[in-house]
Amino acid sequence: MTAASCPDPATLEPRRRREVLRQSVSVGVATGAYGISFGALSVAAGLSLWQTMALSALLFSGGSQFALVGIVAAGGSGLAAVATSSLLGIRNGLYGLQVARILDLRGSRRAAAAQLTIDESTAVAVAQPEHAAARLGFWATGLAVFALWNLMTLAGALLGDLLGDPQRYGLDAAAAAAFCALLWPRLKNVETRAVAGVAALAALLVAPHAPAGIPVLVAALAAVVAGLRRPGLRRASR
Repeated sequence: MTAASCPDPATLEPRRRREVLRQSVSVGVATGAYGISFGALSVAAGLSLWQTMALSALLFSGGSQFALVGIVAAGGSGLAAVATSSLLGIRNGLYGLQVARILDLRGSRRAAAAQLTIDESTAVAVAQPEHAAARLGFWATGLAVFALWNLMTLAGALLGDLLGDPQRYGLDAAAAAAFCALLWPRLKNVETRAVAGVAALAALLVAPHAPAGIPVLVAALAAVVAGLRRPGLRRASR
């Protein structure tokens, strides 16, 4: 069945619809709350309130945003900040290849979907077994994260020094926990768990030495390599 012929999210059973929405809101709250950290760090790095808000509304990619303000805060050039931020944004383009098949959109809705194609909306969408649930999960999660991320960015930028170090609240851990909750049900056999373990280990090894977002790319690359090798391993075992 193609995405175009799949039922609309409105045709989902009420129970499934509530489940997807609950999952979307949970991820949105966990991720959006971390926006307060970006707002505070961005203003501390020297960006104005409006520059900070523009980054969250237009760039809308946590890893890229943190990388950009991190380079600015360290005295790096604007060119270096934009280049690093763009490199980290490549993964969203890769997500788009998967999301496009799920949503099958045209025109202005396609542009809106592109803006909401982030780690969280993609993760919730691909975790759903039904196409209708996947589409609902994508839109609900994307909109929840967008609204809360921008609201909390504003709060962080306005409160500034009153917050102290935003990372002490553990909001980054809450976002990671939400991702683990999405991933775990999909690890149904030893092979997928092994791939997830290798990808997680690769990310942990890289994290202390790389800017935000790079560990995600490294983990994804490890999973892709494992996926490409799997057909050859199967033929070899026959």
